[in-house]
Amino acid sequence: MITPERLTDFHKDILKEIGNIGAGHAATALSELVNKSIDMNVPSVKLAPFHEVTELLGGEDTVVAATFLRVTGEAPGNMYFILTIEEAVSYIRQLTGDESIDENRFFDCEMTRSALQETGNILAGSYLSSFSDFTGLKLSPSVPYLTIDMAAAVLSFGLVEMSQVSDYAIIIDTQLKESDGLQNGIDGHFLLLPDPDSFEKIFHSLGVPINE
Repeated sequence: MITPERLTDFHKDILKEIGNIGAGHAATALSELVNKSIDMNVPSVKLAPFHEVTELLGGEDTVVAATFLRVTGEAPGNMYFILTIEEAVSYIRQLTGDESIDENRFFDCEMTRSALQETGNILAGSYLSSFSDFTGLKLSPSVPYLTIDMAAAVLSFGLVEMSQVSDYAIIIDTQLKESDGLQNGIDGHFLLLPDPDSFEKIFHSLGVPINE
């Protein structure tokens, strides 16, 4: 079994390329959803100790809105689309055109929660479709689940399986931003956490040696 800490820079470059391809397709889907040109970039693939994963989101006590999906198929894992509450409010305003939405309305409004859940579903479906096309692996997302909680609580479930064999997680860190740059970017985190057995399956599907 190849664990995250055994991944070389070469392996990380492969994962970054998968991330870039997936992000491009997800950006197209999101652009169609909001009827605006959206860029989604993958600035890096990080190997991070579990205790540092929450720091990427602003700290373990940061309240976030997270859409969680279980990836099933030949390379199972967990997937998150995570926004801080401030970022989620900004996104919903852009999506609906309703500038009156604030943090209080965000928590109380079922429409905003449904919109975020559906956004996560669309992004994950597009991402995994391109991932499957690139690797030849059969992958599909579960029904998305939206939760609003502290970052540590949100991430703990997805890290349980990885923690049995490793102290690290691979983080694909993405950013959403309108192409025209007229509005502030929405910094979202799109996390793909393959199960321990999945890394070898991914690299094998691409003909990449695991001992590179």
